Amino acid sequence: MNDLQPGRGLGNAAEGAVLALAMRGDSAAFGELVRRRQSWLRNLLRRLCRDPSLADDLAQQTLLQAWRTLQGLKAASAFNTWLRRLAINTWLQHLRRAPGQTENQAAAPDTPAPPSAVGLQLDLDRALASLRPDVRLCVVLAYHEQLSHTEICAHTGFPLGTVKSHIKRGAAELRSLLDCYSPKESSHDR
Repeated sequence: MNDLQPGRGLGNAAEGAVLALAMRGDSAAFGELVRRRQSWLRNLLRRLCRDPSLADDLAQQTLLQAWRTLQGLKAASAFNTWLRRLAINTWLQHLRRAPGQTENQAAAPDTPAPPSAVGLQLDLDRALASLRPDVRLCVVLAYHEQLSHTEICAHTGFPLGTVKSHIKRGAAELRSLLDCYSPKESSHDR
């Protein structure tokens, strides 16, 4: 696909080619990048803020910021990291503009329902929502995005010790909230 033209045949084009076109201002190429990344971006923001409408708004703000600044991206290979950082900064800016709002929305979850795949996912989302926003951010980046402690520091600006303690504290809180999902000894095991 060496003869890829702006705005044509982008659905099957290599990521690097689409990104190169978008970096030169091709709106169709940027639209293809949005199509490829929007689910991941919205899921990340939903995990962070627990409000699907707010997550969609923040994702839209992130993508708008990405379109405005994409030409300044120095290396195409850094696109995913750069977009994740934009999303995190957008969420953190939202928290600074509306302090306390996210924490107040995150009421302690009721006792989890009996285990099921769907129930576990819903209870995990509710348990995540009960964490303080800065703790939730570190936990989501560590376990959902699988970033290292150093990468989390780079994305958030938090010191390494803070990142480690947030992850440890958040994981402990999640374990205690979700321990009804631990394998229990059944009557057949006795």
